[in-house]
Amino acid sequence: MTTPFPFTAVVGQDDLRLALLLNAVSPAVGGVLVRGEKGTAKSTAVRALSALMPQLNVVSGCRFSCDPDSPDPACPDGPHEPGAFETRPARMVELPVGASEDRLVGALDIERALAEGVKAFEPGLLADAHRGILYVDEVNLLHDHLVDLLLDAAAMGASYVEREGVSVRHAARFLLVGTMNPEEGELRPQLLDRFGLTVEVAASREPDQRVEVVRRRLAYDDDPAGFAARWADEEAAVRQRIVAARELLPSVRLGDGALRQIAATCAAFEVDGMRADIVMARTATALAAWAGRTEVLAEDVRQAALLALPHRRRRNPFDAPGLDEDKLDETLEQYAEDDDPEPDGDGPGGGGGQPTPDEGPQGGGDTGARPEAGEDGEPQASGAGEQSAVRAAEPFRTKVLSVPGIGEGAAGRRSRARTEHGRTTGARRPRGTLTKLHLAATVQAAAPHQRARGRSGPGLVVRRDDLRQATREGREGNLVLFVVDASGSMAARQRMSAVKGAVLSLLLDAYQRRDKVGLVTFRGAAAEVALPPTSSVDAAAARLESLPTGGRTPLAAGLLKAHDVLRVERLRDPARRPLVVVVTDGRATGGPEPVALAGRAARLFAAESVASVVVDCESGPVRLGLAGQLAGELGGTAVTLDELRADSIAGLVKDVQRRAA
Repeated sequence: MTTPFPFTAVVGQDDLRLALLLNAVSPAVGGVLVRGEKGTAKSTAVRALSALMPQLNVVSGCRFSCDPDSPDPACPDGPHEPGAFETRPARMVELPVGASEDRLVGALDIERALAEGVKAFEPGLLADAHRGILYVDEVNLLHDHLVDLLLDAAAMGASYVEREGVSVRHAARFLLVGTMNPEEGELRPQLLDRFGLTVEVAASREPDQRVEVVRRRLAYDDDPAGFAARWADEEAAVRQRIVAARELLPSVRLGDGALRQIAATCAAFEVDGMRADIVMARTATALAAWAGRTEVLAEDVRQAALLALPHRRRRNPFDAPGLDEDKLDETLEQYAEDDDPEPDGDGPGGGGGQPTPDEGPQGGGDTGARPEAGEDGEPQASGAGEQSAVRAAEPFRTKVLSVPGIGEGAAGRRSRARTEHGRTTGARRPRGTLTKLHLAATVQAAAPHQRARGRSGPGLVVRRDDLRQATREGREGNLVLFVVDASGSMAARQRMSAVKGAVLSLLLDAYQRRDKVGLVTFRGAAAEVALPPTSSVDAAAARLESLPTGGRTPLAAGLLKAHDVLRVERLRDPARRPLVVVVTDGRATGGPEPVALAGRAARLFAAESVASVVVDCESGPVRLGLAGQLAGELGGTAVTLDELRADSIAGLVKDVQRRAA
């Protein structure tokens, strides 16, 4: 077994280590979500925590880790005889992002069930993680159907597997720890709220601390066992402190004053529901126990707020996480009681805020420039032929844009796809392991052969060749590639604000539908990839907000750049189908034969049957209809900014006319 990096040897990252230790003291806190850039010891700290968890007594031979003092009466391996138990370390179970449903919840051996009449159940990762840690690296990339299963298990403390009339239920209470890089996309709000605490981590900018990180890592890589031995005393001390805090926890008093501060803080930051209040109360209690106190102080409430509220106050995915500490202090002071005990220790968290005994070193608005006439008579900023960035208009709910046909891409909510989850549409022979039995098709396949198999009475002889896999249809996420015209013809400030508002609305829609997004812009003499395809829609929103405008309209260059992005992305992820959204008024200027070049570039997309939509940004009483012509060349459709709105009357009329035709 690989020797884990010692928890006490992690340099810095005080908030991360404290949050993990509080969950070790009180698993009821609800887990930790660790957000941060690559290479910040997120996974190292989580894996190191498992070595500090107290050992467990489990019923001998129970695959579901039942506690011998209170075994689960519904355990599939039960009923258990009293007395026989074994002691083992708490497990840390890692859930891979690409895991199947059967791997997570367990699976019935359907072939044995049909052929032998045996209800054989193989436990999954949820059973392995019971009374331990369930760790999900890159939790924001987890498929939606797995997220739903995690939510159910976390809410009920149990996992249910029901298939073809057979039902299995087992306990599944675990410490949920997830790590993620926000640049790769955000979490669904439902799962985000399930994490009790959240921590933002970043690499230190202090040279001495960075040197110490490298020194310790190199020493560990050279001799893992020897390095761990040098930290054994510190590890033992923290392990003993966890045990002591667990024993003290039931004696900790959460007074009415602290409860009022918790309620006032949650109300002041307008968090949804009551889960935040409960998590803050449990966290403050665990902080007091970790500090060796039996009374919750204001400093515990403050630290609990900093850990439990930042991820709950976000109103949309483009809000920056965090908490206004001045507002927090004002709220706590307003609801403080005069007779509260004096804090012990220095600063927030006091002496108990130190998780280990030996840590080691530690958009722009208008510039005011007078506009000059630019390309196509539109105003431009003086000097460089470019206008400063304008703010996006308020986003709105957009109509659904989808890719025609049926795909087989990653699970999402945009276009039709063949998936492992969804409504059953047919049956086929299984390719590999059978996961979803189509019972009727299996019976139909077996029925004609019963006489040859010696069956003349009731019953059915089913063989492997008869089994049929159910084919299902659900929804997939797509690659939505925005190609945005930032030229002078788009530079009228009111128009560009509306355009950015429309793209921002589509980005919000992409976030909700679990798409990847990319951003190509074109203006002046060339096009550029402002954002390569990513799952982080907030990164795309930030690039969009700072987008300047001005210059000529190299439409062909923008389309060719987008075509190249799709070519590369197709090699990386061939199953994910693209949807190209071109935001332009359709004009093409600059260089020889700009209109003809743009037409040829557009026909490349049509030849490859790439789904495309042109958002027509042309305005004014006289319209040239160039965006509609571009849509025809692309083999796609054109919508105006008004028609893009889901509740647009014009859009509804157009939909009715299209159906009638």
